[in-house]
Amino acid sequence: MSYDEIKNPGAIANDSFSLIRQELTIAGYNFTSPNADIIERIIHSTADFDFAETTEISPTAVAAGTEALNKGCSIVCDVNMIRAGISEPRVTNLGGAIHCFVAEPAVRQRAEAAGSTRSAMGIRWAAEQGLLEGGIAVVGNAPTALFEAIRLVGEGVRPALIIGVPVGFINTVESKEALTTVTTVPWITTLGRKGGTPVAVAIVNALLRLAVDAPVTEVD
Repeated sequence: MSYDEIKNPGAIANDSFSLIRQELTIAGYNFTSPNADIIERIIHSTADFDFAETTEISPTAVAAGTEALNKGCSIVCDVNMIRAGISEPRVTNLGGAIHCFVAEPAVRQRAEAAGSTRSAMGIRWAAEQGLLEGGIAVVGNAPTALFEAIRLVGEGVRPALIIGVPVGFINTVESKEALTTVTTVPWITTLGRKGGTPVAVAIVNALLRLAVDAPVTEVD
């Protein structure tokens, strides 16, 4: 059996996004930029059109995120998988940096002492280093880390944006619902159990493209 294989990376990306937009239109969705860029990128990374229904973006989230990135903000991730997936050249070109403290010995010790998760303590550790003030918190795995980010906002910390898309069965739905009640900090989330590293990475990389006016279909 033979296949008509498309090998060019740019053609693959362009054709993929074209199909995504066609299917969204057929399904009755009519997203406008810049939110459309975020949702399309999530679907491209997951092949899951459920995210067209479950993705929630607060009114100023995209503008706040791109503005912070253009200022060279810190990006704080709950796990290293997300850190690895974010386009580091784009971040560094804007003067920013990507951080994850889940593997830090001091974070591990404090988490054990507090009976908390390392992901949650890593978010608090970042706040104590001043990295969350005006930065972007990215939570794609641990609901405990998202709850911690929300607690920090309650304590007066002001990230430019919280991306809260953890995946799983325990505390996942609740943490995202809690995020949607936050009014002092912009946020992006995906309601329900679905989320994870691919979704978190897709959102950040879409924001990075928007920050420099690069096409969302551009291949890294």
